[in-house]
Amino acid sequence: MRVSLKPLREQVMVITGASSGIGLATARRAAAAGASVVLAARNAEALDEAAADIRRKGGKSEAFACDLAERGSAERLAAFAEEKFGRIDSWVNNAAASMLATIETVTIDEHRRVFDVGYFGYVEGSLAAVARLKQSGGALINVGSVLSNRAAPLQGVYSAMKAAVLGFTDALRMELEMAEAPVSVTLIKPGATDTMYIEHARNKLGAPSTPPPPPSILYDPELVAKAICFAAATPRRSLTVGGAGLLLTAAAPLQPRLADLFLEEMLDEDGQTGDEPPDPDAYDNLFEAREDGRTNSNQSRKPRKQSLYLEAQMHPVATAALIGGAAALAGAGAWLLGRSSRED
Repeated sequence: MRVSLKPLREQVMVITGASSGIGLATARRAAAAGASVVLAARNAEALDEAAADIRRKGGKSEAFACDLAERGSAERLAAFAEEKFGRIDSWVNNAAASMLATIETVTIDEHRRVFDVGYFGYVEGSLAAVARLKQSGGALINVGSVLSNRAAPLQGVYSAMKAAVLGFTDALRMELEMAEAPVSVTLIKPGATDTMYIEHARNKLGAPSTPPPPPSILYDPELVAKAICFAAATPRRSLTVGGAGLLLTAAAPLQPRLADLFLEEMLDEDGQTGDEPPDPDAYDNLFEAREDGRTNSNQSRKPRKQSLYLEAQMHPVATAALIGGAAALAGAGAWLLGRSSRED
C-alpha cells in the first residue's frame, strides 16, 4: 500500500523528550506550521510551560508527563493523544539518556537505564504508534545519531544504544513494507547538536563536558527539528543533519581503522571536556528529571544554523538540477574559453 502523509498543518504529532532540545524545538516548529502537538517527557513543569507557550502563540498543544522507560508509558501516551485530538498522524521517538565515561566505569544499572530510555522506550513507542498508523497511515520518526553508524570513545554506551535504534528501525521498516502498511519510517541522524545533552549527561570524565571539536561541526537543534517536520510530511528512509555527519555515517565504515585512530585523537578526554560547567540544576538527569525548558545548551560556542547536506537530502531533485546546471555552465564556459583561445 502506498504511503501517503498529510501536510504538517493537518497533523497530530506526538513527540517524546519534548521538554528541551530537539524535542522542544520540533514541537514549536510543528505547532507553528499548524500541527496539533502532544509533548511527552518526565519534567511535568517544563512540559506544561512549553505547551502553554505554544497555545499562547496560537498553536494547539497538550502535555503528558511520563517516564518512557516505564512499561506501558507509550501506550498511555498514545491513548492520551487520541483522547485529546482524536488520532495520531506522526510519532517522534526522541527521548534519550546519556553517559560520558569509559565503558569500564559505567555500572550495569547505568547501562540499562540508557537502553531503557533510548532503546526500549523507542521500541514501546514505535509499537504503540504503528498499531494506530497501520490503520490510518502516517509517519514514525526515530531520532538516532551519526553515532548509530560509528561509535565514539567515551560515549560507548550511548553509541551502542543508538546503533540498536538503527537496527530496530531498519528491521521495522522492512517488515511494514512487507505487510504493505501505509507507514513511513524515518531515522533522523543528527551530528553534534547544541542541546542540553552535555548538561543532562552523567559525566565521569572528571571535568565539564563540551561539544566535540572542531567548533564548525556543532549544529543548531532547529535544523534537526526541520528534518523531523519534513519527514513527518515527506517519506524518507533517513536524514543526516550536518555535513560533518557524512564522515561518520558513510566514510568511517569504509576505513574503520583510520576512523579509530582519528576518533581516538579527536575525541579523547581533552576533546570532550572544557572549562564551561553545566548548569548545576540541569546536570545529570539519568535517573530523575532535572531542569529543562531550553532548546540550546549553556555553552558559549555558536552553532551552525544551516546544513547544505541536509537540504540536499530533503530536495534531491532540485539539488541534482542545480549541480547539473552548474556543471553545464562550467562546461559552456570552458568551451567558450577554448573557442576564444583558438580564435585569438
